[in-house]
Amino acid sequence: MTDQNHSAAHHHSLATRLRRLAYNLWWTWNPEAQQIFKELSPLVWRYSEHSAVAVMREISDQELHVRLHDREFHHRVHAVLESFDAYMNATDTWAHRHAAGLKGPVAYFSAEFGFHESLPIYSGGLGILSGDHTRSASDLGLPFVGITLFYRQGYFRQRINPQGWQEELYPTAEPDTLPLELVVRPEGGRLLNSVEIGHSTVYFQTWRLAVGRVSLYLLDTNLPENDQHFQGLTSTVYGGNIDTRIGQEVVLGIGGARLLASLGITPSVYHMNEGHSAFLTLELLAEQMRNGATVENARENVRSRCIFTTHTPVPAGHDRFSRELMEHMLGKFWSPTGLSTDNLMALGRVHTEDPEEQFTMTVLALRMSRAANGVSELHGHVSREMWKDLYPGTAVEQVPIGHITNGIHTPGWATAHAHDFWNTRLGSDWTEKLMEPGFWKKLSNGDLASDEELWALRYVLRRDLVEFVRRQVYEQHMRFNVEHPLDTSHLLSPDALTIGFARRFATYKRAPLIFRHPEQIVPLLSDPARPVQLIFAGKAHPRDNDGKRFIQRIVELSRQPEFAGKVVFVENYDINVARHLISGCDVWLNNPRRPLEASGTSGMKVTIHGGLNFSILDGWWREGHNGQNGWAIGDDSNETDLETQDDRDVQSLYNALRESVIPEFFDRDEHGVPRRWLQRIRQSMMTLVSQFSTDRMVAEYVRRYYLS
Repeated sequence: MTDQNHSAAHHHSLATRLRRLAYNLWWTWNPEAQQIFKELSPLVWRYSEHSAVAVMREISDQELHVRLHDREFHHRVHAVLESFDAYMNATDTWAHRHAAGLKGPVAYFSAEFGFHESLPIYSGGLGILSGDHTRSASDLGLPFVGITLFYRQGYFRQRINPQGWQEELYPTAEPDTLPLELVVRPEGGRLLNSVEIGHSTVYFQTWRLAVGRVSLYLLDTNLPENDQHFQGLTSTVYGGNIDTRIGQEVVLGIGGARLLASLGITPSVYHMNEGHSAFLTLELLAEQMRNGATVENARENVRSRCIFTTHTPVPAGHDRFSRELMEHMLGKFWSPTGLSTDNLMALGRVHTEDPEEQFTMTVLALRMSRAANGVSELHGHVSREMWKDLYPGTAVEQVPIGHITNGIHTPGWATAHAHDFWNTRLGSDWTEKLMEPGFWKKLSNGDLASDEELWALRYVLRRDLVEFVRRQVYEQHMRFNVEHPLDTSHLLSPDALTIGFARRFATYKRAPLIFRHPEQIVPLLSDPARPVQLIFAGKAHPRDNDGKRFIQRIVELSRQPEFAGKVVFVENYDINVARHLISGCDVWLNNPRRPLEASGTSGMKVTIHGGLNFSILDGWWREGHNGQNGWAIGDDSNETDLETQDDRDVQSLYNALRESVIPEFFDRDEHGVPRRWLQRIRQSMMTLVSQFSTDRMVAEYVRRYYLS
């Protein structure tokens, strides 16, 4: 082969491998890979929500081959692909060393998975947690498959109208624009499975999503074989009415279990992430009975294979269905078991004989699992108290619901700037040290990263955020005011203490709390010598008008003279908006009504960027806060009167701002460096990065639940 032919063959190989990489979400936690896709077409990258698949669809083979003649670009592509291949082919993984006892993969069921802004199959924190759990399972080399639904219309795109009111848009995503592969039968043709819903048989096809070393399967009812009503069953996250909800949960749980069987996958454990998928236990039960097992033996068999994680600390947040609905929607599925509707209802009732009690998915999951857990220490306490009646005669502290505190997939949330900064100072393998507290203790002084360097990083990230918000607000404005462009050059300041609040706008999260007493907050935002600014983002559920009113109130406040330029609401909170906020904000504000925040994870994401947490002692922060690594709002107790709690918490918030947060940020030495502030950042990184990682979290699930 001539050198020219060899070079052409090499370029063809690289091009093929790069196209294949676009279909594996590993690139979403590799900044060098992201940079390559961005360079290939900056415009498509931006307008496709940073989709590698969209970029590669735009780039012809001819263009790609020619661009690979650029030596520097060729070298970077080759290096990324070598890293990817080394990752995929690694054998000496954490799971190889610590989880060899698993006889089959972990099957992880969740109603939503959040990986990246270009794949909108999530609505909020539950989905983000599921996505991070999956990415860490891949990093640890765990045998693992995920099960969810394919939401062609996702959750919704948020638009704020001129009156400050949230409006919802539902753009449809086509599979060929996403990194999805249709699951086919060995003999060819799509793999079809079905479930019984009401009097109908509902068919679904399945898409496979590659997430590093593991697979996520997405179930899709949008098929001509189905009635039109069922074709749209899986179209939106948590969409529709109660019939849609139970229908989606039948497809997810029963359909997901049947899919795995049709693929020949025998899980070592079924992990239900929240109660949406709990019907899978009924399918496993029916399967055992079809094989001749008694009800008692079938139940014990199912229990031995299932574990359950609950995320909801309020009774109203758990799915409940009436007897009539259960009989109608599951009757055709349930009747072959030979068991009655009463038997079915008893599985989902706390008081099995109470004819008035509805069927609760969480009760089904608890009854049919060998282990259950909340997602923080306090949430474990709350859950044991909430479900104690399910275990009569058992002391509350002995109720068998433990806790494993949530974490985040740090490499996936760290921005390119953060990766570059820590690669240089900690070594490029720092992402593999997330379960080693001792490694992070090295940041206690300035040997690896000086105060000046840390402060420079904070300025780079804050500048990125300010310019991102200016662009977003300009585009929001121009949608309704084409003839009057908005000058955003004075919106926010890279020199100001920047406080971020971004999350679901559920009312218990109290987004407007900081404005409860305007006469106290206005002076804090109006001191030209110590500028402070607030950035808000978040979606309210389409049917939550109270949450929408919270958004409207913040938008209206941002337009008032005393807050103009210093208070901003950024619309359409998604993973991309979150990435800018968690990296650019100096302080992450979190003020839910305790104890209603089961865990929360957004505040964990600021740590690797040098951000600090300022939060109610609820969920994870109750365990993470030590007095030197951030600030607490309130104390470790609950108020029963809501007005009293709101007043007490907001006064604590104002006092901390006045007495510590603002003074420390602006207390600079002769070099303009806030030494005390930076010491707090070091404390935050040393104590929080390793403790609140999904690597640690998944390893804990393996040791305590998957292998038990």
